[in-house]
Formats: sequence, C-alpha cells, structure tokens
Amino acid sequence: MNKIGLLVLIFHCAITSWSQIIHPKASPYSVIEQEIGLSKIIVEYSRPAARGRKIFGFQADGQPALVPYGRIWRVGANESTKITFDTDVKVNGQSLPKGQYALYVFPYSEYWDLVFHMNITHWGDGRNNYDPKEDVLRVRIRPITTLVFQENLLISFDEIGHDSVKMVIQWARTKADVLITFDTYEIMRTKIERTLKENPTAQTYYEVARYYQEEGIHLAEAISYLEKALEKGGETYYFYRVKSLVEGDLGYYDAAIQSANKSLKLAAMEDKDEFVRLNQKSIKTWEDKLENN
Repeated sequence: MNKIGLLVLIFHCAITSWSQIIHPKASPYSVIEQEIGLSKIIVEYSRPAARGRKIFGFQADGQPALVPYGRIWRVGANESTKITFDTDVKVNGQSLPKGQYALYVFPYSEYWDLVFHMNITHWGDGRNNYDPKEDVLRVRIRPITTLVFQENLLISFDEIGHDSVKMVIQWARTKADVLITFDTYEIMRTKIERTLKENPTAQTYYEVARYYQEEGIHLAEAISYLEKALEKGGETYYFYRVKSLVEGDLGYYDAAIQSANKSLKLAAMEDKDEFVRLNQKSIKTWEDKLENN
C-alpha cells in the first residue's frame, strides 16, 4: 500500500470511530460474584426491565407474553447469561462439574426447567442453534407469585452458608429459586491435611480448630490444635475464646469458664468490648448449666 492509500485508510478509520455513538443500553450488563464457603459463583447477565409488559406466559388476549411458556429463555437479554463455578457443585441434589455454562430456562405455568448448557457462544437465547445434547444438567424448579414487583430482572443469592446457597431469579411478580450445594468439608479437609504437613503456625492450628468448632466436628482434635496454637503463639483472647467454645460444646463447663475468663481479661486489655460481652454471656450460660446438673 502506498502512502496516499495508507493516509486514506487512517482517515476513514478515524471518521468511522468519530461517528460511532455509544448509547445507554436498554438492558444493562451486570456481574454478581458470591462466595460460599471456599467456593465462588459468578453470574454475568443483562437486566431487561418490565416496562409495563406482561412477562411470562400469555397476555390477556391470548398472545404470547415477553417470555412465552415452553420457549427457551436466556434468563436475561442480549448474549446468553453465563454462570461459572470454581468447584464441583450439586444443583437440587444433582451433580454439576465446575466450569462455565450458559444458563437457560424453559418456563411453564407450574414449573421451570433450568438448564446448564455447555455451549456459551450463542447470542440471545440460541433458539435456532440450541441443541439439547449440549445440556450438562437440567433441573426442575417451581416459580411462585410474589406481592413485591421486581421491575428489572434480578438474579441474586440468599440463605448463604458454608455449604449451600439459594440462587434466586426474580422478575415482575414471579420468583423461582434453586438450591446449590458444595462439598466444603472435603475441600477444607484436603486443605487442612496439606497445610498441617507443611509448616503449620499458631494461626494455622487456630484456624483449623475454629473451623471444627463452627462445624461441630472433630472437637477433641480442635482442643489439641488450640493447645498447640497457645504454645506456639502465646496467649490471645481469640485463641482462648474458641477454646472455651469447644470445651463448652464438649460439656466441659468448668474448663470452658476458665478459658472464657482468660479470653475476657485479654480482650479487656485490648479494648475488645464485643469479646468481653460475648465471654460474659457464655460464662453465664455455662454457670447455669453447672447449677442445673
């Protein structure tokens, strides 16, 4: 290409870029990230608005609504909605490997079929290219009618625990949720075994014991790890706080009270008023248990 041709090309590209106008999107793009235990879910979707339209099923005159029953829906607008899991999960009790999927729904009046689809390249709902053979998992969920009106499509997470979460899809007066569970214990067990074989610190032992206490498991081991944490890291209000809770869970109320008193005094020295109150409350509970035994 000669110099004149190159200048013409550059000028044309400049004019083209100047003439493009970026306008507000009718269905803005959104990303939601949610941690659950040691796992994470990421959902990427566009959020259409109701704008006075009938959303699901059929209109009063019998014509299809915006999202007709029985037709594939992308659970959003524009490109297909994507959902990513960084660990293996179970959806309503059915196994789903970690990875990224297109999320689809086939809505009906009494139920929805929620689909996790391996082909994430479809634009829109992929109606003309959708192949059910590319479904990785399909589960049935039950929509309900709500009193609260949701103007923009909303995908959210609720009832978040260490091992489970509910993913909620809500638009207009329709809401549906699905239970997603994680084998957080197995992930944690593997992590604990690896970390304890390396060069565990006082904090390592404390974190393992705290996890066991929160889950109500391996309490005898938790005590031994807390003793190692105290030996390696010295006396801290939070080491003794968790030690008292484990002892209380085991029914060793005298020992729990002693540990809680130590935690209380150390917390007071550091102006940790919340831990002072927590220890006072626990001590009262365990003293009452001793009196009633």
